[in-house]
Amino acid sequence: MQIYNTLTRKKEKFKPVKWDKIKIYYCGPTVYNYAHIGNLKTFVFEDIVVRTFRFLWEKVETTMNITDIDDKTIRDSQKAGETLRDFTKKYAKIFLEDLEKLWIQKADNIIYVTSVIPEITRLINTMLRRKNAYLWEDASIYFDISSFKNYWKLSNLDLKSLKKNARINNDEYDKDNFWDFVLWKSWKKEDWDNFWWVEFKLYWEDIKKLEKIDKNLIEIVEKNENEALVKIKWRPGWHIECSACNMKAFGPQIDIHMWGQDLIFPHHENEIAQTESCTKKQFAKYWLHSGHLMVDWKKMSKSLGNFYTLRNIEEKFSNEDKNILYRAIRLGFINWKYRESIDFSFEKLKANINTIKKIDNTIKNLKEKIDLNKSKYEWVRKEFSIEMQEFIWEYIEKLEDDFNTPEALKVFFEFNKFVNEALRDENFSIEEYKSLFSMYETFNEVLNIIDFEKIEKKEEIPAKILEKFEARNKAKKEKNFILADSLRDELLKEGYKIIDTRDWAKLEKI
Repeated sequence: MQIYNTLTRKKEKFKPVKWDKIKIYYCGPTVYNYAHIGNLKTFVFEDIVVRTFRFLWEKVETTMNITDIDDKTIRDSQKAGETLRDFTKKYAKIFLEDLEKLWIQKADNIIYVTSVIPEITRLINTMLRRKNAYLWEDASIYFDISSFKNYWKLSNLDLKSLKKNARINNDEYDKDNFWDFVLWKSWKKEDWDNFWWVEFKLYWEDIKKLEKIDKNLIEIVEKNENEALVKIKWRPGWHIECSACNMKAFGPQIDIHMWGQDLIFPHHENEIAQTESCTKKQFAKYWLHSGHLMVDWKKMSKSLGNFYTLRNIEEKFSNEDKNILYRAIRLGFINWKYRESIDFSFEKLKANINTIKKIDNTIKNLKEKIDLNKSKYEWVRKEFSIEMQEFIWEYIEKLEDDFNTPEALKVFFEFNKFVNEALRDENFSIEEYKSLFSMYETFNEVLNIIDFEKIEKKEEIPAKILEKFEARNKAKKEKNFILADSLRDELLKEGYKIIDTRDWAKLEKI
């Protein structure tokens, strides 16, 4: 298994920290609005990674956080006139529903940031004790990036641009702000009642700053010349949350950390600094980052009018079967190499909808062939078994090459073509047809673009339609082709098409 590691900027052979379980973490959403399709594309990529490891190894555990407190959630909950808890709970529910629609497995552990305040507190206390963090006169605690010698390693930034004694209090910022970042933010009026009184132990220089801090924000529990135990009215900064969630679910080390390229700096760089300052161990062995989603090869933005959520796409394709629509979106996302920027367009989505319908139709025909249980042969030929092995080994080879889903899909479509030829040839045994069906299930363990329940579901056809269908078949058998064609046209008008094969005919709702 070869995966591209952002940390080393090369493909590496995958070797977990421990073989008994692969620990995978990926950043979850900040739940203040609907997720856009760029976010969802990243979750589909992560789903492919997890499914691939489960397909090959099985022993996998996953964790995802949900950010239910930060600058944006507080700001927008106030605009909505809702409590932060009700506001974030609403959008978290919508987000999890979006994952389900796109056939994305939920993480084994879903951790809300507000549930890991004890873990955050312990991490910050450790950093204060080791002088990786410090109290400032605004009553916030910051991480001292100069105290962590490998701070630049993931993002490959130049430490010469480091601004000494500069701090940034925002949760999110860009490469121009290569400064000390906030771990816990002092309470401000605009935070309303979203805060905690948390105990921290301060040392040395930090104690001297207590006199300059607003007395409404701090309560001194104990104090001597070298140490002080204080309670401060604070809330967590954004970057510390993932370190705390990982610590709660997995402990000091994980195998894989994932998200999009936009979080390499500052978020993931900060995660490494925080966690490794506390544990003195390598935090994540492999870092995987997906490329951006473009719309008609333009950056997605509200100002350009090309910013889409799943709801926008549902509205635009309101006449389409939603089950097929969601699988078509998923297919579109995985038909690109994950590290590349991918392009979304409605034309591409329409083509993928047609592709999903064709796949469904092939598998329906295969299932009907198996259900009829009629074949000239009863055995599985050696050459057939060899062909099946070649399909699956080539498929695995593509997945093991850094999750190369476009190439894996090529193998899948070659197999789909082989099945269509087998259905036309009719020189296959029932056991071979069953093997073909089973191979679809194997492919789907990772791709997850086939709904077998939908395919196998028998639609109830009204009695009058069935009578007309039988009459048409009788007319055709008696070579009364004018009547047969007339009945076929009537059925088409009523929303049913007839599919003829050499030995039988079937009726299908359009």
